[in-house]
Amino acid sequence: MSGADWWRDAVIYQIYPRSFADGDGDGVGDLAGVRSRLPYLASLGVDALWFTPWYASPLADGGYDVADYRAIDPAFGDLAAAEELITEAAALGIRTIVDVVPNHVSDQHAWFQAALAAGPGSPERERFWFRAGRGEHGELPPTDWVSSFSGGTWTRTVNPDGTPGEWYLHLFAPQQPDLNWTHPDVWREHEAVLRFWFDRGVAGIRIDSATMPVKDPGFPEVDEAAGHPFVDRDEVHEIYRRWRAVADSYAEPRVLIGEVWLADQQRFARYLRPDEMHTAFNFDFMTRPWNAAELRASIESTLDAHRPVGAPATWVLANHDVTRPATRYGRQDSSFGFEARRFGIATDLSRGTRRARAAALLTGALPGSLYVYQGDELGLPEVEDLPLDVLQDPMFFRSDGVDPGRDGCRVPLPWTAGGSAFGFSPQGTDPAPWLPQPAGWGSYSVQRQEADPGSMLSLYRALLSLRPRGAEFSWLDLDADVLAFRRGAGFLCVVNLGSSPVPLPPHTDVLLASSEVRDGHLSPDAAAWLRG
Repeated sequence: MSGADWWRDAVIYQIYPRSFADGDGDGVGDLAGVRSRLPYLASLGVDALWFTPWYASPLADGGYDVADYRAIDPAFGDLAAAEELITEAAALGIRTIVDVVPNHVSDQHAWFQAALAAGPGSPERERFWFRAGRGEHGELPPTDWVSSFSGGTWTRTVNPDGTPGEWYLHLFAPQQPDLNWTHPDVWREHEAVLRFWFDRGVAGIRIDSATMPVKDPGFPEVDEAAGHPFVDRDEVHEIYRRWRAVADSYAEPRVLIGEVWLADQQRFARYLRPDEMHTAFNFDFMTRPWNAAELRASIESTLDAHRPVGAPATWVLANHDVTRPATRYGRQDSSFGFEARRFGIATDLSRGTRRARAAALLTGALPGSLYVYQGDELGLPEVEDLPLDVLQDPMFFRSDGVDPGRDGCRVPLPWTAGGSAFGFSPQGTDPAPWLPQPAGWGSYSVQRQEADPGSMLSLYRALLSLRPRGAEFSWLDLDADVLAFRRGAGFLCVVNLGSSPVPLPPHTDVLLASSEVRDGHLSPDAAAWLRG
């Protein structure tokens, strides 16, 4: 779709800047690298690029600890490079989406440094959640809340005289202090940040941890029956109503996209009311196992939840936080959950890749917008044997090494079959990439796959070119292990999640298939798009 409604059925490609392409030869991805690969992204057929944070940051959590929203991290370039990238992408018909993180900032942010220096009771500390501890000497944290990164959610400060001080709240890592959204400065600053990037041509923002900014000021312990003290509180919706007014004030309205992790689909849909966000990530589908009944239930509940608010669904197979599909779908338990992620889980990569190919066709045919995480179009597996001494993800460290963390899906992309870091860095340089690439990484490279009509890359290019947009959706009931549906009058999608070949329904032509269709039958773990 073009114009103001482009986002309703867009293909949005997620870029993790450190790992996409290295333009200056230092082993770290950057904006110059992205600019050099814009022709590739245009040939892939994407409508927009979503960048995980590219702002100035100590990178304690991959950039989600933002020190300055108005500056690009020097590892990636500078503000001029970002502006040029936005302009060059737009010239190719590709819009830009950036991340905003309303829940917290970096502990190196000017506000937090001022709060630490000013001390207890100061106005500077009111922008955050500083509290005295429990216990006789304040030695216990104010609550027993558990961090999304494992461990506690409070860190104690040290007073100038060296004595223990107040505690501050961080729902994630200690380097990510939570903001106090009852403070007017917090509201004003975020709206100013939106305008700063919208004025530079950014088409929309992705809102990180969108359910979490508002806290119960009484700081009770977690009791879901009484309403969660920091997740999905009713007051959070006023933030996004204000942001929507900012987004709608532009000649081409900007788009708000929420990271909304909620099991309750009706609560989820409240974020998509006409005066709040435009879309939100559909994580339920991404976490389901490779099972026809499970996936159909997720599709139905997703479409049902979106229908009353008139918002399009989003379809996501992976992102920078989850195990890659080619690995996940090859496991005995092919669902995803952070709490279940562990070292040493066996996977059948061949089976996982077959299913990832089929899943790409499934998600590409569903109504709404489609997200593609960088490297999934190459069928990259999770890198599960990274040396422990190179791991950087706080989820690994805060779990005391139990959780392998998210570095395995963030390994730099392979562009060429050989050469410097498989083409991740410029020819003639020989840096060590910030995360090491496997020895056989070149077999997944763009160079190798472009020459292979049966490759995952070729499949993605075809499906992004052929995917139906705007047509009505209706189920077609076939075998219990088969998902089948129509988009409009002449398009059918059939996915075989069973263990035996199944006959295809009547059709006039096979538009695209994830594996060879033989004698009118679709193989197990395969999908086909049909005309007729």
